[in-house]
Amino acid sequence: MAYGDFAKIYDELINEDINYDEMVDCILRICNENNIEFNDYLDIACGTGNVTVRIAKHFKNIYGVDLSEDMLREAFDKLKSERIKGKIICQDMTELSLNRKFDLITSVLDSTNYVTDIEGLKNYFKGVYEHLKDDGLFIFDVNSYYKLSEILGNNIYTYSEEDVFYTWENVFEDDLLSMFLTFFVKKGELYERFEEEHLERAYKESQLESILEELDFKLINKFDGYSNDNVQANSERIVYVVKKIQ
Repeated sequence: MAYGDFAKIYDELINEDINYDEMVDCILRICNENNIEFNDYLDIACGTGNVTVRIAKHFKNIYGVDLSEDMLREAFDKLKSERIKGKIICQDMTELSLNRKFDLITSVLDSTNYVTDIEGLKNYFKGVYEHLKDDGLFIFDVNSYYKLSEILGNNIYTYSEEDVFYTWENVFEDDLLSMFLTFFVKKGELYERFEEEHLERAYKESQLESILEELDFKLINKFDGYSNDNVQANSERIVYVVKKIQ
């Protein structure tokens, strides 16, 4: 997964389906309910910075981490345009090393599903734990096992607008969803073609929660998406709220 050429059109495609303001309102509400200090904030797998820039307005020190330099350029431009000082760092989420601790760490839009092996997942969660202050919050979401296996799995989707057309073909096997995307983006009178391949692992709730407990996280709550609703069997996005135990 590179998010190379895709970074240029990511916001155009994703913004139609994601209500970032609703997500951020939910995250800030959870922070207030848990008496979090609004000093240091880290957004892991921050992408083009849509969540980072919104939450950054409420914190003193801002960090964003992503593996894609193309995505980070977009994030940097957003922070700059909002006159927000923040550090944007190219780093693997399973190898966090920032020499700083945070009151709040987030990882949204199923970034956790992109960690496709258990050892990598443990390293990722362990890195988060080590970068949290005592009583600091980690809020992350996952595409549910139900969504990856039953909704996205083994299906083909298409998207068509005047300037962008793409096909999205999925294969679900052994708890892994392989996504093959082919884009045609209009450049002048012609269309430029490029391809992206993405891989997500479907994690069961019991699996995630067992690892979190093993690493001394305390599960505060989990929600059906960015809402106050309880998780259901057919929930497509599960939001976890965990705290570092002192």
